[in-house]
Amino acid sequence: MARYLAGRIAQAVLVLWAAFTVTFVILYLLPSDPLAIILGANNVDIDSLTPDQLAAAKAAYGLDKSPFQQYVSVLSHAVRGDFGNSLVANQSVLSVIASHLPGTLVLSGLALTFAVIVGVGLAVLATYVQWGPARWLLTRLPAAGVSVPLFWVGLILIQVFAFTLGWFPAIGDSTPSTLVLPAVTMGLPTAAVIAQVLSRSLRDTFHEPYVTTARAKGLSRVQLLVRHAFRNAALPTLTILGLILGNTVSGAVVTETIFSRNGVGRLAQESVLNQDIPVVLGIVTLAAASFVLVNLIVDLIYPLLDPRVA
Repeated sequence: MARYLAGRIAQAVLVLWAAFTVTFVILYLLPSDPLAIILGANNVDIDSLTPDQLAAAKAAYGLDKSPFQQYVSVLSHAVRGDFGNSLVANQSVLSVIASHLPGTLVLSGLALTFAVIVGVGLAVLATYVQWGPARWLLTRLPAAGVSVPLFWVGLILIQVFAFTLGWFPAIGDSTPSTLVLPAVTMGLPTAAVIAQVLSRSLRDTFHEPYVTTARAKGLSRVQLLVRHAFRNAALPTLTILGLILGNTVSGAVVTETIFSRNGVGRLAQESVLNQDIPVVLGIVTLAAASFVLVNLIVDLIYPLLDPRVA
């Protein structure tokens, strides 16, 4: 177990370093001038500076170093939790992200709760139902949900439940009711993936010898599902759930933009448009860290469900 744990932690650190490095290289290769962005945020025209002033400004912001030296400097500060200052807001990157983080956490939590309830419920129902047409419909609904684009789901929900029925606000984040449509928008594709993977795992598990033996002992279909099938069928679903949680930021970018919500996703979009490199690097690194942490937790849960994994 100790070797299994050490291997997973080493793998998590390697993935996090790779994500940071690739992001830094991509951002460094962008056709932009960080110094011009910094000076522009302070209402200073870079063309009005003399060569000596430009050299002094580059030295002050560490832009006079080679790309490798900048990488080592940024990495060493990032390890200590310091991603520098935003080029646009002129505040620390962590404070800028922290001010946008609560909205995204609440939205992601509600979306995940909705996805798990709907996805697991649909998978269990599709496995339990015996009537052919209903079972055929329930097993094919997840495939339809996976194939629908996230932005299209959001626009349809706004059209139906905000404009036509008037049940929920279309945009904003001032009241709890504004969370409903964004949470459903983010949760529906996730629920479809969970239902698709879990229902297939449950069907395969029901053909295992130990389930056949339990059925021969007189256990009902509900007892077989709860006591025997669900625990073993949950392993692939846990893997998918870990991957889905890592994509929360990408889903939040679309959702928060559609519903005009203040969050990390919208901050990422605005930072990319403004070429605010430190903020983009900070968001990507924190997203990678959350992805790694969630998958590490999933890897640690595996041996509890199936001791053979360790």
